[in-house]
Amino acid sequence: MKTAVVILNWNGRGMLERFLPSVTAHSAAADVVVADNGSTDDSVAFLQARYPQVKLAQLDKNYGFAEGYNKAMKALEADYDYYVLLNSDVECTPQWLEPVVAMMESDPQIAIAQPKLLMYDRKDTFEYAGGAGGFIDRYGYPFCRGRLFSTLEKDHGQYDDPCDIFWATGACMFVRASVWKALGGLDGDFFAHMEEIDFCWRAHLAGYRVCYCPQSTVYHVGGGTLPKSSPFKTELNFRNNLSMLYKNLPEERRGWVLAARMWLDRVAAVKFLLEGHVGEYRAVRKAHRQYRAWKPQLREKRRKNGTHPVSEVYLGWLLPEYYLLRRTEFTSLKGRFS
Repeated sequence: MKTAVVILNWNGRGMLERFLPSVTAHSAAADVVVADNGSTDDSVAFLQARYPQVKLAQLDKNYGFAEGYNKAMKALEADYDYYVLLNSDVECTPQWLEPVVAMMESDPQIAIAQPKLLMYDRKDTFEYAGGAGGFIDRYGYPFCRGRLFSTLEKDHGQYDDPCDIFWATGACMFVRASVWKALGGLDGDFFAHMEEIDFCWRAHLAGYRVCYCPQSTVYHVGGGTLPKSSPFKTELNFRNNLSMLYKNLPEERRGWVLAARMWLDRVAAVKFLLEGHVGEYRAVRKAHRQYRAWKPQLREKRRKNGTHPVSEVYLGWLLPEYYLLRRTEFTSLKGRFS
């Protein structure tokens, strides 16, 4: 099976210098491709001088994570069976590719998969961006096995079982190339954040499975492009979450879920304001304005998707379980999954 490991880079020469050695050392079974998203640093010169074996796709500007990957895949010169979307701040380990590809080869309905994602600087702890596989609750709040909101669990083998999940992390996401093409790749309008969850949801709607493979492990720094506290990141997360819900929720749930989320977002905005985070407050307000302006195009995307209930959704409500009942580990959640 032919696999392309595609790293999207934007002004990340330092990350490439630090982490590309582990990728090239442990990816002999794949082509390693760096897609440069219009960098203004010396990333391209560094790659050309130090890594001539790495394929380079140069984009003319920064298209963001989502459209950047769409452009990158179209620029690939060969046909591949699998794409691996890999962040530039990921350390790979020996035999990280083979178990995931073998899992996907075992069932053509597995369209997307991810390995175990641990922290780079605390290698016994699950990493925020994907942990041991992602889920969402009934109101669209994302979480992972190994990570609820900001609480990260230590890895002591509690999630060493392969399983179906709702979403796979964009930090290290394996995708069947034929499904990527059939679904049209990521939603480029999202720019960054939530685009992998939206893509996985669309795969579920098309009848495919999304899976977690614990036999493969990678280590992720996280937050390499945008800082943890960033009004722009807040804006993207709130806007894209509402947009994703509008696009993909079944008709019987769309109205009341979105009404509840808009109200909950306003509560979050007020909390930001009371805590003195004026930029975050304004970001939520801007996200809502953009979401409302996007409604016509979201309606058309929804029509193309075709919506119906899907599996692996947590039917409980994560917010009160976490903040009121102090259930801070995935195994402590009491609701059931669809």
